Amino acid sequence: MCGVPPGRDGAEVGLGTVITWWGHATCTVEDSGVRVLTDPLFVRRLAHLRRRLGPLPPPEAAVADVVLVSHLHSDHLHPRSLARLAPGTRLLVPRGAAASVPALRRLDARRNPAGLRITEVEAGDEVAVGAVRVRAVPARHDGRRLPYGPHRSAALGYVISGESRTYFAGDTGLFDGMAEAVGPVDVALLPVGGWGPHLGPGHLNAERAAEALARLAPSAAVPVHYGTYWPIGLDGVRPHEFYGPGDEFARKAAGLAPKVAVHPLGHGESVAPEAAP
Repeated sequence: MCGVPPGRDGAEVGLGTVITWWGHATCTVEDSGVRVLTDPLFVRRLAHLRRRLGPLPPPEAAVADVVLVSHLHSDHLHPRSLARLAPGTRLLVPRGAAASVPALRRLDARRNPAGLRITEVEAGDEVAVGAVRVRAVPARHDGRRLPYGPHRSAALGYVISGESRTYFAGDTGLFDGMAEAVGPVDVALLPVGGWGPHLGPGHLNAERAAEALARLAPSAAVPVHYGTYWPIGLDGVRPHEFYGPGDEFARKAAGLAPKVAVHPLGHGESVAPEAAP
């Protein structure tokens, strides 16, 4: 595992599970000597979106033992960002992803000697990576590679189990049986916003994310998927939807899930959430 990143005050955050938020849905989870990267997006501009806040993730953000992709939308499965990973890096993607995304096939180590070791998974599958286990869990979200093709790949979340159990939700709405499908977790990385003025179905805003938190009942939570990308030319349109979801989530969580420690992070900041006694 790479060196422990600095915390919010610049001091080292210590040993155990460490969460670093790089922006949008991109996080590093360090647990039991294993470095897990989620939905890597390392570009300043993506189609009509531009990164409005925070620097681009540094090169060390692309260092991982395993990378988790939650669904096929281009701000979550981004081949140009995946190409920055070291050859041979393990990559877990939803089942059917390679059939929908030709660029992903070109990154497969079975075709490209400098490529990635790609494994397609579905909800219920579990993969061992060093001392941790990664379990795919359901998500309620349109997982297609828009705007093309049928609904080939179901969106996923993942539970990373090592010293702690960390739930990365990807993109999801609330759904019946969510807590049962995810199971007991210590830390929840929950999306609380989006990349535009309005959220469609299959997403969590700050209030719905707080309700999800109440159902999941972890010890700690980190809000993600907000305050990073925004449509070009819409800087002045509903700016509170860009800046506010993290703090709003913390306020809503204080009412709905008061026992959960919420850690809003800045881009590149880290936290080592303490497990419940």
